[in-house]
Amino acid sequence: MKKFVVCLSVVLMLMMTSVSVFAAGGTVVYGTTERVTDMDPAHAYDMHTWEIFYNIYQGLLKYPAGETELVPGLAESYTVSEDGKEYTFQLREGVAFTDGTPFNADAVKWSIDRVMALQGDPSWLVTDFVEAVEVVDEYTVKFILKNAVAYFPSLVATVPYYPVNPNIYPADRIIRDPSELEGGQLVGLGPYKVISFKRDEEVVLEANPDFYGEQPKNDRVVIRYFADATTMRLALEKGEVDVVFKTLNPSDIADLQESDDLVTIKAQGPAIRYICMICDEEPFQNKVLRQAAAAAVNREEIIKKVFLGQRQALYSMVPIGMWSHIDAFKDVYGDGNIEMAKELLASQGYDENNPLEFALWYTPAHYGDMEVDMAAVLKEQFEATGVMKVEVKSAEWATYKDNWADKAMPMYLLGWYPDYIDPDNYTAAFAGTAGSQGMGIFFSDDQWDMTLTKAQIVTDSAQRTVLYELIQEMWANDVMTVPLVQETLYLFTQKNVTGVVVSPTLQFNYGPIEIQ
Repeated sequence: MKKFVVCLSVVLMLMMTSVSVFAAGGTVVYGTTERVTDMDPAHAYDMHTWEIFYNIYQGLLKYPAGETELVPGLAESYTVSEDGKEYTFQLREGVAFTDGTPFNADAVKWSIDRVMALQGDPSWLVTDFVEAVEVVDEYTVKFILKNAVAYFPSLVATVPYYPVNPNIYPADRIIRDPSELEGGQLVGLGPYKVISFKRDEEVVLEANPDFYGEQPKNDRVVIRYFADATTMRLALEKGEVDVVFKTLNPSDIADLQESDDLVTIKAQGPAIRYICMICDEEPFQNKVLRQAAAAAVNREEIIKKVFLGQRQALYSMVPIGMWSHIDAFKDVYGDGNIEMAKELLASQGYDENNPLEFALWYTPAHYGDMEVDMAAVLKEQFEATGVMKVEVKSAEWATYKDNWADKAMPMYLLGWYPDYIDPDNYTAAFAGTAGSQGMGIFFSDDQWDMTLTKAQIVTDSAQRTVLYELIQEMWANDVMTVPLVQETLYLFTQKNVTGVVVSPTLQFNYGPIEIQ
């Protein structure tokens, strides 16, 4: 299994103390501008909802807070067949869901079968790899794979593989709110349990006293949802929240880093931003038009005007620092290549009298207040060709997700945080037929699927590197997405907060946090 270690995870144990209104441990108040989507591991596919799932559910394998090596979770051990196509997990005994329902192999199989049947947004993480799941005995479960995949343990640690309670979740439909569940509340296996859920306002988690593992160092986590970054910053400066994460404005980040009253946590990680286009409908069914869009984009201008220099220009969907990364788009298009864009558009019959017209969509809060600015700069760059006419539109996150599933947005902005640390997660998720549909791109090509599958199943690292370099070169030609920038993630805490941890997959683990 390949591991992407370098700067992708950060463990910052901030040993600072000051007077606090809370006792040690106590209640942690955490602020964010992000939003919860569907409270269902079979369908949710966004960083913040997964973040909550990491804290209230458990996988068979897991990453300890801030670590890069997988350790046993709900499974105590596993074995792999000689051909690499069967993984057999020995489960922990004596573990129960928070409502007392016993955890066993039947719950694992039922949960995976449900993910495969419902075909939710992240289901490709299961369906692309798993042929079937078999119950061997009460505490032994076997995964039969379509092909040998060396990094399958990393997949097992992702949210779609999390066991859910068969008595609580319906087998035949997706759940959006806990009120839709049998009994009206979430029932998990993790270090926390949900005791209050007010969508877009507040979610309250309480330490689960029956958790099989190490108990959280705090008693309760209150997640407060802010309408905008400015309001969240004010709450932090007033001491109304202990921690903020995702997403502050670049100007706020610059100011807060100068504050003597706060602690800055900076994690350079594999979080990326990019443009998506619907590839099976006009106008971007025509890949030459996608190429023209790629040529017109000027990343350095975006970084300077929108992010105040707090990002890195990205010329591939595979992040900077990850093995196999190459600057494929820079090699083909350069940056802000207006003349190339005009030539490509002209070759398809577009000119000043017959411009290419389309809508560019963004979501105003999910990625931060600066999203409107990025959309505005991109509009300027596209229209600098004199041959593109762009209408900027926006939708709140929940509607935005529905829009891409319904093909309502020909071009739109998205961000990606890793499900697992491998180039496959930055490629198959967008260019593979199954993953592409879940992302609203609707790109499908047999040659692409074959190449992606080959890269997944090859075990030799040198061969995989060659394949992923080829995939990046192919990407710059077919342009299903246009990579823009790689993010630097910032957290800010009060000085009396200790134990803030960012995991290798950029998830935020609440358990180690204490208020001194």
